[in-house]
Amino acid sequence: MDSPLDFSGKVVLVTGGGKGVGRGISERFLAAGAEVMICGRSEPDSLPEAGGRQAAFTPCDVRDFEQVEACVNATVERFGRLDVLVNNAGGAPYADAATASPRFSEAIIRLNLIAPLNFAQVANRQMQQQDSGGSIINIASVSTIRPSPGTAAYGAAKAGLVNLGTSLAVEWAPKVRVNAIIAGLVRTEQSHLHYGDEAGIAAVGATIPLGRMALPGDIGDACLFLGSPLSSYISGASLTVHGGGEAPAFLGAANTNCDK
Repeated sequence: MDSPLDFSGKVVLVTGGGKGVGRGISERFLAAGAEVMICGRSEPDSLPEAGGRQAAFTPCDVRDFEQVEACVNATVERFGRLDVLVNNAGGAPYADAATASPRFSEAIIRLNLIAPLNFAQVANRQMQQQDSGGSIINIASVSTIRPSPGTAAYGAAKAGLVNLGTSLAVEWAPKVRVNAIIAGLVRTEQSHLHYGDEAGIAAVGATIPLGRMALPGDIGDACLFLGSPLSSYISGASLTVHGGGEAPAFLGAANTNCDK
């Protein structure tokens, strides 16, 4: 029996797939046998590789709808189909909500909510034409389910992205499944910008029940599952991948029912 995680003959498009979490996702699909297209504003110094396979690249600013259409078209023209879209591109710098400009907040929401909607819409057009349909996976964040001080617009956009998936899953069924991954803290090449040196990264990891931050490949593994036949009856759902989350702050403050 063929493995349900064998993506041979399948085509996957990963936005922002050249670095960080996106690179880990791309490498997992490549290792599973998929043809992978990545996109970004600029080509990475090296393309993701795994299992003797290398990703292809097409330039795309995900905030520009015409470039989004061109990216999906380039993928289909090169590989003949599109089976999985992973809306991974996103992010936000720290900003005080009290002083952030309207232009800044709108840009963050455009990148983290409107862009994935536009990509999903264009990908859906192609997937609806395929007998096997397709799978759309939106990469959200724990900022969806907890406060996001310093990145309030980002957290709100990611929460909107999760809700968006529940609606698209209804509208585009049964051909296309739409799900979200609520990713926890992930160690990438830019972790030092958020958490400091190795000691800081280790200290943050120690606050997570599983004892470490996620690696990009951990998020990639979840994407493999949601893009595969193993999840053929899962749509409109959110898979939380956060190592157990964060221990409630009150546990550290309480002076009863705690280990001494």
